[in-house]
Amino acid sequence: MVCPASALGSVDQLAGPTDLPLTRVPAWEEGPASLLPAPHPDCSLPGTCLSRPAWQAGTCLAPEDGRGAMAAVEEGLEPQLAAAEDAAEDAADTVDAWPAAPPLLAGNRLSLDLYPGGCQRLLHLCAQQTPQLLEVEFLQLSGHEDPQLLEATLARVPWSLPHLRSLVLKGGQQRDALGACLRGSLTTLPARLSGLARLAHLDLSFNSLETLPACVPQMCALGALLLSHNHLSELPEALGALPSLSFLSVTHNRLQALPTALGALSTLQCLDLSENLLDSVPPEIGGLSSLAELSLASNRLQSLPASLAGLRSLRLLVLHSNLLASVPAGLARLPLLTRLDLRDNQLRDVPPELLDAPFVRLQGNPLGKALPDSRSPPGTPMVPEMPRLFLTSDLDSFPVTPQGCSVTLACGVRLQFPAGATTTSVTVRYRQWQPEPRLVPLGPHDTLLSGVLELQPHGVAFRQEVGLWLLFVPPRSRRCREVVVRTLSDDSWSDLETHLEEEAPKRLWAHCQVPHFSWFLVVSRPVSNACLVPPEGTLLFSSGHPGVKVTFPPGATEEPRHVCMQVVRMAGRELQALLQEPEAAVSPLLCLSQSGPSSFLQPVTVQLPLPPGITGLSLDRSRLHLLYRAPPAATWDDITAQVALELTHLYARFQVTHFSWYWLWYTTKTCVGHLAGKAWRRLRLHHVNLIALQRRRDPEQILLQCLPRSKVDATLRRLLERYRGPEPSDTVEMFEGERFFAAFERGIDVDADRPDCVEGRVCFVFYSHLKNVKEVYVTTTLDRQAQAVRGQVSFYRGAVPGEVPEEVPAARHRKGVDALWMATLPIKLPKLPRSEGLGHRANLSLAPLNLGDADTGFLTQSNLLSVAGRLGPDWPTVALHLGVSYQELQRIRHEFRDDLDGQIRHMLFSWAERQAGQPGAVGLLMQALEQSDRRDVAEEVRTVLELGRHKYLDGIRRTSLDPGGLALTGTSASKSPERV
Repeated sequence: MVCPASALGSVDQLAGPTDLPLTRVPAWEEGPASLLPAPHPDCSLPGTCLSRPAWQAGTCLAPEDGRGAMAAVEEGLEPQLAAAEDAAEDAADTVDAWPAAPPLLAGNRLSLDLYPGGCQRLLHLCAQQTPQLLEVEFLQLSGHEDPQLLEATLARVPWSLPHLRSLVLKGGQQRDALGACLRGSLTTLPARLSGLARLAHLDLSFNSLETLPACVPQMCALGALLLSHNHLSELPEALGALPSLSFLSVTHNRLQALPTALGALSTLQCLDLSENLLDSVPPEIGGLSSLAELSLASNRLQSLPASLAGLRSLRLLVLHSNLLASVPAGLARLPLLTRLDLRDNQLRDVPPELLDAPFVRLQGNPLGKALPDSRSPPGTPMVPEMPRLFLTSDLDSFPVTPQGCSVTLACGVRLQFPAGATTTSVTVRYRQWQPEPRLVPLGPHDTLLSGVLELQPHGVAFRQEVGLWLLFVPPRSRRCREVVVRTLSDDSWSDLETHLEEEAPKRLWAHCQVPHFSWFLVVSRPVSNACLVPPEGTLLFSSGHPGVKVTFPPGATEEPRHVCMQVVRMAGRELQALLQEPEAAVSPLLCLSQSGPSSFLQPVTVQLPLPPGITGLSLDRSRLHLLYRAPPAATWDDITAQVALELTHLYARFQVTHFSWYWLWYTTKTCVGHLAGKAWRRLRLHHVNLIALQRRRDPEQILLQCLPRSKVDATLRRLLERYRGPEPSDTVEMFEGERFFAAFERGIDVDADRPDCVEGRVCFVFYSHLKNVKEVYVTTTLDRQAQAVRGQVSFYRGAVPGEVPEEVPAARHRKGVDALWMATLPIKLPKLPRSEGLGHRANLSLAPLNLGDADTGFLTQSNLLSVAGRLGPDWPTVALHLGVSYQELQRIRHEFRDDLDGQIRHMLFSWAERQAGQPGAVGLLMQALEQSDRRDVAEEVRTVLELGRHKYLDGIRRTSLDPGGLALTGTSASKSPERV
């Protein structure tokens, strides 16, 4: 994400997920994997209690007493279960000796998955016959408990918690040394659980189930069943007898076939079977009359049953990363279908009605290509086709087997693991980092062309090299420059041999082979020529500047050493303007580096072309200067008198014993070293302009951007339809990778907590080829009902200091790169009508609400109010994409016809209340915002979810509820590299 967005509302009111394993199960495009309640906002310890149900059924559950069913189960108890009960009693007696435990019960919710010994604590409560247990409806236990103790504990649940509606038994809370989440030990469930007559939500994800426990199909009230990340190879036919099941997720298992009874689930609305081993789908699936979302991604399907065209309620059909050679034409006639994902299959031809449909995605298919010649010599073994995976944005890991695979990440990166690259299955994790100096090692003349990709596990060597394709921004200039992939290896950065591939105009890939995983980025650098210098000597010359040569005589080195050469050219007009001397000229700038000892045993001869327009026959030697720079020093020294310059008609030759930077100048000026320093700085500077624009429909939304001078006019023409603001700043000079920040002043401040904001100042890092743009929301403590607020935003160089003055008038006269202040642009927040004041929100009375689930995160009432405040006149479009009917839209408009804010809030909160407890609600909201061209608000939502998750996990660690040290999802297992 190029433009990190600000958070919505107060992060203190966020509800974070109870558990986010490192290998996340996707939200609906790949299927929600958990429906956990949000932490209670009044709880002093984040995550220790629950505030909303994990699952609310679409209809009211009949208040039946399940004790009759329990008695029936009791008659068939096995002797092993009786023994387990004895062990449970012993465990309960042991807990009696514990010190007083923190309060566990919060109304009708009991969360024990984050406590050590959660089963023993529950048994202790059962042994005390705590009256509040009879009111518990939501229970969470960890799948990492002792299996026998867990089974004994669950056997007591039907009697002790007769009104239970949600049972979460997830694994994944523990992680291995590399940070990957571990599966729980749960392999079965006691038969007594079938007596839970009110159970509507059961989550068994991230465990070790090989078969579905027999008690599950007997839970008649079950509405949501989550079985992701287990070892299931089949589902029982009895599963079709669940009359109320509306959500089923069985992702990341080993299913090879589906039961025909699956088609009898007439109430099923969401079905996720992605990441399995399915090679066919039974025709009976066409009987799922209520099915709205179906994912069969990442299987082995070669064809689809025609009965899929009978799913008249279907809105989303995900089939990417299979082996499909054809699809039913009837899919195009499904009346409600809004997305059909067929990416990365084997489709060479599709029905015309699908080919032109706007909701169909077909990338990665060999459309229009002829079948390859299948004839092969007799006896040739058949090579199985390599599996292909396409990861969505909510997945950050994938498995690699010895068979190999081809993987496309959501960020566009492609990887190809050849067969035999690994001897055992390996889970590969990835993360994209925002570029910043500590992660982006750039040379003085390098430019960054991509973000930073991290692949884990670090340092694990592959038996065969893995292919890596990185998308990058095409460089503006390619003359004497090359594009390479840079990686961290053995604590040092190096450039890999890189080949460029062009898929379409302005869509370029940098392809390289990697022996192991680390950090990767794409840079543009001056053309580099290298060679291995043997003791016998050799010759090295520049491919971009043939006149630049280095001759190594015999005996220059005792051991072979690597030598590298880079050449940088400076335009004559820039130099003449800098020196104000028409006859001044310079040669190409030469950089020489080497491995091994710093000096050579014999002098090495360097040849540089004379400056343009100068020949050896006409030059004045007193005006010729050879300059030398030894990093890390920034000064240039004139060494003309220290070396013997041999001049020919076109070239100058001299001898050196160690390598550094060399530059040949021809000028009448004195203090040439100082001038060379200024010229070298000029070579690396970029001329940019700073802009600050306000959205026309929402003046509190500010767009800040740093643009190359050549792109300002085109960018403004594109933006001014939706934004307005002052003229761009004067031209500013900046270095590649330079830090700067924007400070809002004179009564204006940033409206929300955001990761790139320090005390109200928004941090930037300038990279000339990447989008240096951010959208923030601002607020003011001044009274906007009395008058408009006239503030400003100022841009300053460097990282955010402790204090920044509101204005530095004296700095405005300094235009050099050392000046702190760069520009100030005015910001005006218009006067508010009375009806839009703060009293509107103060008088608002809404029921407490947490929208979302544990996989996608939660949005609180305050967050939704902030979203409502951003929508403005775009709200009807968002409402229609949320599924609000046109009739309801008209009713809201009429009921709140004189109150735009009331229209927006009523629409959003009435929709949110209907979605409470439903999986994928937050994802649906972000999708609707993006489809309505309000990506700015969608990015806000993503940021608030991320901040809430981090804050929640930090709270867990601070309160010692996570003695094992819960790792953040996607956090590097090793320390991030420092800049070199």
